[in-house]
Amino acid sequence: MESTIIVEDIDSRKLRGGYYTPQPIADFICKWAITEPAVRVLEPSCGDGNFVEAVIQRLLEIGVPENELFGRVKGVELLAEEAQKSKARAANYGLNSTTITNADFFSFLAGNPAERFDVVVGNPPFIRYQNFPEEHRSLAIQLMQEMGLNPNKLTNIWVPFLVLSAGRLNSSGKLGMVIPAELFQVKYAAETRVFLSRFFERVTIVTFKKLVFKDIQQEVVLLLCEKQVMGANGIRVVEITSLEELENLDIAAVQNCDVKVLEHDTEKWTKYFLDEAEIQLLRRVRNDPRIRLAGELMITNVGLVTGINEFFMITQQTAEKWGILPYTKRVVSRSAHFRGIKFTEQDFLDNAVAEIESFLFLPPDEDFDLLPPACQAYIRYGESKDYHKGYKCRIRKRWYITPSVYEPGGFALRQVGDYPKLIVNETDASSTDTIHRVRFQPEFDAKKVALSFLNSLTFAFSEITGRSYGGGVLTFEPTEIGEIPLPLLNNDRIDFEQVDALIRERRIVEVMDLIDRELLIIQLKFTAAEVKQFRCIWKKLSSRRLNRK
Repeated sequence: MESTIIVEDIDSRKLRGGYYTPQPIADFICKWAITEPAVRVLEPSCGDGNFVEAVIQRLLEIGVPENELFGRVKGVELLAEEAQKSKARAANYGLNSTTITNADFFSFLAGNPAERFDVVVGNPPFIRYQNFPEEHRSLAIQLMQEMGLNPNKLTNIWVPFLVLSAGRLNSSGKLGMVIPAELFQVKYAAETRVFLSRFFERVTIVTFKKLVFKDIQQEVVLLLCEKQVMGANGIRVVEITSLEELENLDIAAVQNCDVKVLEHDTEKWTKYFLDEAEIQLLRRVRNDPRIRLAGELMITNVGLVTGINEFFMITQQTAEKWGILPYTKRVVSRSAHFRGIKFTEQDFLDNAVAEIESFLFLPPDEDFDLLPPACQAYIRYGESKDYHKGYKCRIRKRWYITPSVYEPGGFALRQVGDYPKLIVNETDASSTDTIHRVRFQPEFDAKKVALSFLNSLTFAFSEITGRSYGGGVLTFEPTEIGEIPLPLLNNDRIDFEQVDALIRERRIVEVMDLIDRELLIIQLKFTAAEVKQFRCIWKKLSSRRLNRK
């Protein structure tokens, strides 16, 4: 059994992972990586031996006699039960038990500092750093620091597996691994992207249009890295539809695909799904002093955190039933509750009538004995359900008081389906942490900022700046919202109310045509061809994301 998906509670099964690497993936990686008989191959997290057996079969396929297999394969596995399965599979080919080492991979590296390999293959665990056993993760961080890296505690444990394995390659070594697609886009992998760009001469990434692990929403890629190459250095992305297509993929043809210049920076790699002309266009925009970043126009913060929405977020009917409606704060809790680019009193009333949880229970910030009887009764109800024992609640001075409740000037979608947008807040409502709160800088008109956001250039950069983990959703942290290029309209020729009406009718293409013409072509003097290119970039990246639902 190969690696895992992101998990919360670690038991032995979850630590190793509950998902097999599909055999076509193991076979393809081994076929790509192992092209000569005289190689030593490392599998750093071998589980029950899928990759180990694929390595052996590949060696036999290229002419290594079975009696000469010993010493060519090394597997490491933390869990004794899984290691025993790997040993049994290796034994089927005459390899003794020393082929598989039952140990923590990082301890194996520390205890064998001179070990070097020609090829590394595998599917490392995808486990959050804080959920990996302390003794293993501390050693992993130490070994990475010895390589000159500075990993942080937000990292996922696949990162040290990848980086430290690469560090044990010979001068012409190759690495082929199954890695989460978050490599392209998360900030904690930024240092890893820089490392890969400098350590390897060529990086090939095979991606899938459909999710290849059954029953999970984790998108993975095949990371194929070469330390020395004949021909062009750089990066290329090969996108295929399915495992069936992978089985028939011509590796020689892949090796002959064009490569793009691989920048040695921390920028997200989502841009490499684009062609070179598109990448260069976006790079020019990044360096264009006329194009502001959204963070210059507004401050974006997370929404309020209740600690237990089931208790704090209630409908109007529930508030009236308990007699606590006077002790509530109006709140928006889902992106779908915004129909246009402004949030009005009528919008809020429509949500309330639809029995949406639009009210936050917010009693006076007083000791329990001083609270109105209706509030006391509702709090006792919450305590009878043990809501006050949740982490966010129990660390508060008064568990029933939600902090940071303020009325923002607008909202930004944290999770995006079809397209991102800013919403001007015309009510006294706040939002939960499923929606970001926006404070527009006083020198900028909020409506003009919201209108300006709806252009092809900004949409294109949104797809590159945000993160998609599968399931079709694009996610933004507040800092990422601030990093999106956002040129600002310098006139009032576009009618805000007209655009709001069009958005409510889901006529986004008409809106983009309107904004693009006024903002990008007339004001900023981009050519029609360049604007079309921005639109194509947005469509290409958003379609790729949405097709992974």
